[in-house]
Amino acid sequence: QIHTYMRFGPPPPLPPVATPDLASALATLAAAFADVLSAAAADISWQSAAALAASLCCVYLLGAVLLSEPTPRVDVPVDEDVEPKIDGSTAKFDAALLTAEGARREPSVVYCWDPSSMDMLGTLPVASAEDVAAAVGRARVAQAAWAGSTWGARRRLLRTMLRFVTENQRAIARVAVRESGKTMVDAIFGEILVTCEKLKWTIAHGEAALRPERRPTGTLAMTKRVKVEWRPVGVVGAIVPWNYPFHNVFNPVISALFAGNGIVIKVSEYASWSTLYYGRALRAILAAAGAPTDLVQFVTGYGSTGAALVGSGVDKLIFVGSPSVGGHVMRAAAASLTPVVLELGGKDPFVVCDDVSEAELDRIAQVACRGVFQNMGQNCAGPERFFVADAAYAGFCSRVGAIASRLKCGPPLDDAEVDCGAITMGRRQMGHYQALVDDAVSKGARLLVGGYTPSGDDPLAAGSFYPPTVIVDVPESADILQTEIFGPIMCVVRVADCGAAAANDDEAVRLANNCDFALSSCAFAQSAPRARAVAARLEAGMSASNDLEGSTYLSQSLPFGGRKQSGFDRFAGIEGLRGLTTPRAVCDDALEWLPFGLGALLRTAIPPPLQYPSRGGGFDFASGLIELFYGEGVSLKLRGVAKLIGAAAK
Repeated sequence: QIHTYMRFGPPPPLPPVATPDLASALATLAAAFADVLSAAAADISWQSAAALAASLCCVYLLGAVLLSEPTPRVDVPVDEDVEPKIDGSTAKFDAALLTAEGARREPSVVYCWDPSSMDMLGTLPVASAEDVAAAVGRARVAQAAWAGSTWGARRRLLRTMLRFVTENQRAIARVAVRESGKTMVDAIFGEILVTCEKLKWTIAHGEAALRPERRPTGTLAMTKRVKVEWRPVGVVGAIVPWNYPFHNVFNPVISALFAGNGIVIKVSEYASWSTLYYGRALRAILAAAGAPTDLVQFVTGYGSTGAALVGSGVDKLIFVGSPSVGGHVMRAAAASLTPVVLELGGKDPFVVCDDVSEAELDRIAQVACRGVFQNMGQNCAGPERFFVADAAYAGFCSRVGAIASRLKCGPPLDDAEVDCGAITMGRRQMGHYQALVDDAVSKGARLLVGGYTPSGDDPLAAGSFYPPTVIVDVPESADILQTEIFGPIMCVVRVADCGAAAANDDEAVRLANNCDFALSSCAFAQSAPRARAVAARLEAGMSASNDLEGSTYLSQSLPFGGRKQSGFDRFAGIEGLRGLTTPRAVCDDALEWLPFGLGALLRTAIPPPLQYPSRGGGFDFASGLIELFYGEGVSLKLRGVAKLIGAAAK
C-alpha cells in the first residue's frame, strides 16, 4: 500500500473484513510482502527503495504484535481505606506522639498519617518475631516453586507489573503523596518513572545478566568446559525507608523476583499505610502473571520488627537507612553470616567550576534547585553541598536564591502549583534541620531564603513543612557540611580563587572529598573535559558531569551504591541482579560427544605418578607440568618434559 501510494496516490478504501486468525494474518502479511518485492523489482527508484524499507518495518512490527503474548491487565481500585475522603472531618494525628519521650508510638500499632494535613489515615499492626517468621516461611514455600520458572515467565511477570504501573500512574502517585507529603510531580519522577525504567531494563536485559556465563578454561583443563551459573539466593529480606513509598518497595521486588527469589519487605513505620494498596496490587499482578502470590510479603512495625527480619533466616538482606542503624543491622546479621547490602545515604557534592558562562549558570541553577528541592531534599542520592568557584559564586547564589524564594510550599495533593510538599517525619526531623542551620549561621554562614521552623499563625505550621532554604558562605567547620541533612536545604560554599584554573579545581575537589559520606557526586564546567576530569576525582560510588548526579539512576544498567559511610554492595544494574544470586562454578567434559568411546576415554584420570599409594615420582611429575605449561623459554619447557618422562618411569 505504501509503494502504491507513493507512485499513484492514495488507494481506494478497503471493504470491511472480519478480524483474521493468526495464521490468516501471517499469510496475508507474507502475500503483501511478496507484492511489494515484485513491484519494487519492476520499478527500481528511490521511492521504491523507501517504500520497500517502510514495508519491511510495517511487516516486522505487525508480525511482532501478532506473535507477541498479550500482557495481562490488572485493575486494583483505590478503596477508601487507601484514599480517605478529604472533607475536613478527618481526625488529626496527635503530633505530640512524635516527640514525647518513651511514648512516640504505642507498642502494639503503627500510626499512619498524612504529614501535609496531619489527617489520621489509620493504624496497622506491629509484626512480632513469630509474624515475621511466618512471612518468611510463606515466601520460602512460594520461592521453591518460582526458582525453576522460565525467563519467559519472569518477563511476563514484569511486563504485567509495567502495564499496571503505566495504566495507574495517578492512583500510585496519589497514594505516595498521601503517605509521604511529596508533590505529584515529585511522585511521578521519583516513584513512577524510575520504576518503569527499572522494569524496562530488566525485561530487556535481565536474562542476559543471569544466563549461565561461559568462562575460559584453565591451562591444564583443556578437555573441559566451564561456566558460572547465577542461582537464586532464596528469600531476600528488605528493610526500606519512607522517602519513596512506592519505588522503595517495587525496586527490590523487581530484582528479587526476576532473579528467582521470594522477598519479605519491612517497610518504614512512616510509610506503612501505602502497603494496603501496593500490597493488593502486587498480589493481583502475581496472580495475573501466573506466579505464586506469596512470593512478596510485607511486615510492618518498628525496630524490633526489623531486628526480627534480620534474624529470621533470610538468605540475603537489603538495608536502606542511616549509618548508625546500618551498623546495628550488620552486627545482627553477622551472627548468622547473612550477607547484607547497605545503602546508608549521602551528602553529595555539587561542584561548579570557574569557567561557566552566564547562560550556563541559568541552566545550572535550575538543575541545582531541582536536585535539592525534589521531594523536599529527602533523597538518598541528592546534592547537599554546593562548592562554587569564586568567579561564578555571586551569579550562582543570586540565581538559586531567586528561584527558591518563589517556590510555593504547602499541601500538595490537590494543588498542582505547589513546588514543595511536607517533611515526612514531621517536627522531629525539622528540629534536626534547624539545629544544623543555626550552627552554620553561628559560624558565619548567611541565610538567603528560609531557614526557620513555621509556628504560630503561619499556615505552614498546620502541617509538617519546612520552607525551602538557601544558606551561603558556609564555613568548612559547620556541622551541616558533615551531617546528612535529608531535607530542603541548599548549602553553598565559596571555593577561593587560588590563581589558576587547575588550582581552583584542586581546592574544590579537596572540599568535596572532606566528608565521611561518598554516595554520588557531580561537577559542572563550560568545558566538558574539565567537568569530566573534576567528576572523576570526586570520592563517590556514582558521578555525573554537567548533569545532576541522580542522572545515573535513569540508566538502570548502572549499579547504585556508595563507599565510606554511604555503605557497600550494589543494587540496580547487572551487579544488583547478580547480587541477589549465588554464583555457582560448573565444570564438565567438553568432548563427551566424540564417537567410539573417545569422549569417555578423555575423562579426567589421575596419572600413575600421582595415584595412591605413592611411587615417589609425584613431586617431579607436578614440577614437570609446571615447567612445561608455565615456564618461560624452550629450555625450561624441555626440562619439564624430561621430568614428566622420568616421573612416569618410576
